[in-house]
Amino acid sequence: MAPTPSGFLHLGNVFSFVLTATLARRCGATILLRIDDMDQQRVRPEYVQDIFDTLHFLEIPWEEGPRTPEELKREWSQLHREALYQQALEALKAGDKLFACDCSRSGLQHSGGAYDGHCLHRQLLWDGPDVCWRLNTTTPLMLDMRAANGVLPVTLPAEQRYFVVRKKDGHAAYQLASVIDDDYFGIDLVVRGEDLWDSTLAQLYLAQLAGMDRFCDTTFYHHTLLMEAPEKKLSKSDGATAVRYLRKEGKAKADVFAAIAGMLGIREQAPDWETLGALLLDHYPVFRQRVQTQH
Repeated sequence: MAPTPSGFLHLGNVFSFVLTATLARRCGATILLRIDDMDQQRVRPEYVQDIFDTLHFLEIPWEEGPRTPEELKREWSQLHREALYQQALEALKAGDKLFACDCSRSGLQHSGGAYDGHCLHRQLLWDGPDVCWRLNTTTPLMLDMRAANGVLPVTLPAEQRYFVVRKKDGHAAYQLASVIDDDYFGIDLVVRGEDLWDSTLAQLYLAQLAGMDRFCDTTFYHHTLLMEAPEKKLSKSDGATAVRYLRKEGKAKADVFAAIAGMLGIREQAPDWETLGALLLDHYPVFRQRVQTQH
């Protein structure tokens, strides 16, 4: 479970946690709680505390990782793995797999949002002002994603070409940090919402380019999302779908699981995470595994 402490957890987060815990129990696996706190500008203490409060309130277990915000800061924060990220970045740079880029976000938005490799041959200074590092994805790679229904042949989507691996502040970007973390902790099963499908493809591309075979052998489950409206995802906030809000309203853990079940059209009672997890896996098509080749 890898929440980012950038807001209060909502029912969609709990849905993913329940699937993770259920699959782990059935596979005889242990769960790592990895709090993705690299983006310190977005991290707030109340958001970190909310992760632990939510998991304890709902009695969703984990075996590895921090037990308190203090343990996170002292032992488990991504900041402690900064040297690993930098080592990976330097290896990629030495292998001529990166290039420096000073394109602005606003400029990319004006051009439609997709990056076209504008800085690929400009040979900018690596540590110049407002420079990020991007992965050179010019070479097409055929990727194999291990999923619930077998191995799927996939390719990097156009939207993920030349993705950022080191941000302008010098810290590792999400895609690189996530790959390094999963490899470091020996993760072999990842449960994610389908909105992270493209990120998984980017990470598989990065891992194959870097020769990280263990990550390439990871099994991925991409599940459907809980939606606030047909075209609107749930967002981290203090709104009506936040577990923090529901607790303040006096709701019990059974009410939280019932709310998730209701959003998915499940009529059976689900008083705890074990019951809800069994319903999700055994009786309802919650996984939306993509079986077609991606282009």
